[in-house]
Amino acid sequence: MLDADEAIPDTAERSKFGHSVTLVSYGYNERESIAEFLAKASALLDTVADDYELIFVDDCSTDGTWDIAQRCAAQNSRIRTVRNERNRNIGYSFKRGVSLAEKEFIFWQTVDWSYDMEDLRIFLELLKYFPVVIGIRPVPIRAFSYVPVIRSLYRVRKRSDDLLRAMVSIANYYVLRILFGVNAHDFQNIQFHRTATLQSLTLKGESSFLGVEMMSRTLDRGMDIIEVPIRFLPRQKGQAKGIRLTAIWKSCRDIMTNWMAWGWRARFHPAPGRGKIYRLAEPVFLDEKIIALCAGLFKKFR
Repeated sequence: MLDADEAIPDTAERSKFGHSVTLVSYGYNERESIAEFLAKASALLDTVADDYELIFVDDCSTDGTWDIAQRCAAQNSRIRTVRNERNRNIGYSFKRGVSLAEKEFIFWQTVDWSYDMEDLRIFLELLKYFPVVIGIRPVPIRAFSYVPVIRSLYRVRKRSDDLLRAMVSIANYYVLRILFGVNAHDFQNIQFHRTATLQSLTLKGESSFLGVEMMSRTLDRGMDIIEVPIRFLPRQKGQAKGIRLTAIWKSCRDIMTNWMAWGWRARFHPAPGRGKIYRLAEPVFLDEKIIALCAGLFKKFR
């Protein structure tokens, strides 16, 4: 947690983040989106950090995505592109991107820009005081917003691109929460880590399951997490691939394989000194300097 004597910089001054940053992304057949994504991500990083890199892992696309990404990288030395030898799914692509990261802090974004990053500077600043920062899709603070399931239904239409995907997302969330016991309000969102710590984790997941696995393993190491609001943004171009039957099958297989291998132990026999999850939505448990840093984020819970 924060040292009471440590000052928090005034982000309103727009000075850049004083540490290096890696943004990782990956995609398969994203011809319509990749050039715009790389340009948008580069522009965003340039506003918050002097030292950064953007790593894109192409999952053996067949529609020209790789050629476009290479052309963008040739025009911008901060963009690094790699290609899988065959289609390997999001888990492999994500872990490959993480393994290549060379900067101090790391986070990721989807090629279709699913998550609102207008408050990126604040999220990065929080990494000075918390080992892990995770995004949650914000829910208005009301009396019923503390009740499981009802909380999720408050924003079901804004949880994903359409109602079907939103329901699949909610079902996945409760299965993971029950099986793995991670008391977080979201597993399918952006996370921010120290690169060295994330690279030191032995991650077994090969699908979207990686979200909860990263949280569980960092908590087991005694690291605290803070939840911050990051809105979901509907896809504008290309085709979403998250609810294809093959993707759902791989995710379900991933969940059960990992639960039997280590998840049941983490669920029923948590490690001594396990880390805590702090919530911006519950400021009473936060240091006043953290509240001051995050003042602009509280409006997201209205």
